[in-house]
Amino acid sequence: MTRSPEWVPPGVDISVPSIARTYDFMLGGGHNFAVDRAVGEQIEHAMPGLRDAARVNRAFLGRAVRFMTARGIRQFLDIGSGIPTVANVHEVAQEQDPECRVVYVDRDPVAVAHSELILAGNDRAAIVQADMRDPEKILESPQVRGLLELEKPVGLLMLLMLHWVPDESGPLDLVGRYGSALAPGSFLALTHVTGDHQGENLEEATDVIKESRSPDQVTLRTHSQVAELFAGFEIVEPGLVGCGEWRPSGPADISAAAEMNMLVYAGIGRKS
Repeated sequence: MTRSPEWVPPGVDISVPSIARTYDFMLGGGHNFAVDRAVGEQIEHAMPGLRDAARVNRAFLGRAVRFMTARGIRQFLDIGSGIPTVANVHEVAQEQDPECRVVYVDRDPVAVAHSELILAGNDRAAIVQADMRDPEKILESPQVRGLLELEKPVGLLMLLMLHWVPDESGPLDLVGRYGSALAPGSFLALTHVTGDHQGENLEEATDVIKESRSPDQVTLRTHSQVAELFAGFEIVEPGLVGCGEWRPSGPADISAAAEMNMLVYAGIGRKS
């Protein structure tokens, strides 16, 4: 029987891959297991350069948070925050203004445990362990109620999350339930994997996830389908574009492999 490392919370089955931990591996993090690394390596083999796409998405996070803080947002709700790595939302936001408040949400116990460690002593940031499909539970949580004032504008982030929500689970309705709770002037930032600019390699990569024991499966969506997720929000310039094309500030924000910049759509919308 494989023993879990001491940092693993009780009850975590390290023989089952986790998308959060696989993403951590793709970003070069250290909180993942052999089964997560195996899935990540298979995906990378099927679609070389995918780690670049993960990095480009992470770079967008920083630009999105700075964009929002520049427009007066001082409170953030990050849905599906994942395992903490460099340049977390609270680090970027509080660098702009130490008064910024952030609530993270993730269902992965490893992500939650490490977030709690990182946030210890930071009274302006907290994490909720919950499934993104239960917005009412999240919005009524003590962490959200204690840190965020929903009657004031909020920066809502849903990065690389909605492609894990199949059509039958109503992703548009899900976003709407979050959006309806936010005040006018709030922003929504989301990124979503697309097959619009990819070929067989992407299909092979998604097949790896299907064949793994992960409970999470990808639903690829087109540009128009992703744009529909912004219902109730006005998409700001430059619109819904490839992740690496959303207001890049330098080479670190984009990938040398052009197709990796278009693997994920990125956009920010404002609630009027």
